[in-house]
Amino acid sequence: MGLTSLPLERAIAGQKPSSSGGAIATSQQSAFRNAERVQESITARVERKTLLWIAARLPLWVTSDQLTCHGLGAMFFGWASYLLARWYRSGFLLATVALALNWFGDSLDGTLARVRDQQRPRYGFYVDHVIDSIGAVLLMSGLALSGCLDWRIAAAMLVGFLLLSIESYLASYTLGVFHMSFWKFGPTEIRILLAAGNVALWVNPQAMVLGRFRLLDFGGIVASALMLAMFLASAIKHTQQLHRQERLPKRRE
Repeated sequence: MGLTSLPLERAIAGQKPSSSGGAIATSQQSAFRNAERVQESITARVERKTLLWIAARLPLWVTSDQLTCHGLGAMFFGWASYLLARWYRSGFLLATVALALNWFGDSLDGTLARVRDQQRPRYGFYVDHVIDSIGAVLLMSGLALSGCLDWRIAAAMLVGFLLLSIESYLASYTLGVFHMSFWKFGPTEIRILLAAGNVALWVNPQAMVLGRFRLLDFGGIVASALMLAMFLASAIKHTQQLHRQERLPKRRE
């Protein structure tokens, strides 16, 4: 599970219903195909080796589900930390710790399942990305509540994230390829940039960019614009690709 794994189910035309629940479950499992995962972010190679090293050394009592819950709990911790930062700037440091804890749970759960050969692709896909959506809401609302980010910019970033997520899910289903990063940026790169911003605000909560924009406001505007551009570029590319693959036959006079 996690942002690092995105398998999708494909419907199989003409599948006959079965009177046995177990037979249906077996048929559904055999009909399921994992989308090809493409990870081309800046930190992908180092992160992959690090996650495999950690997964191989975790005690057996640690499970993928526990790591998934750990990642979600870290996002609640991050939300509370940003709220605290409204009055105490130490909240920005706590939010940075929360991002690291979220990375540990969210990135490692799927790796652990693959290392132990305990994958549940449909369950993992559904649970993990519902939790990702909840985490995005917690993160953006927490940033807005911190008082260092305009709530309208936070809302724009949330919309951009959801648009990219929806596009990637649809592309995975229709094309069988899931892109885990856009333009060399993935979830880990975003966490690193946000952590750097947290440290800067801990040092100086009034930090400005270009002498006009608050630090998080400027970063949020840039992030929103980039996510919108990524969404449009991916949507156009995949629409053209699907159009080529499913051309209509020429009409006969």
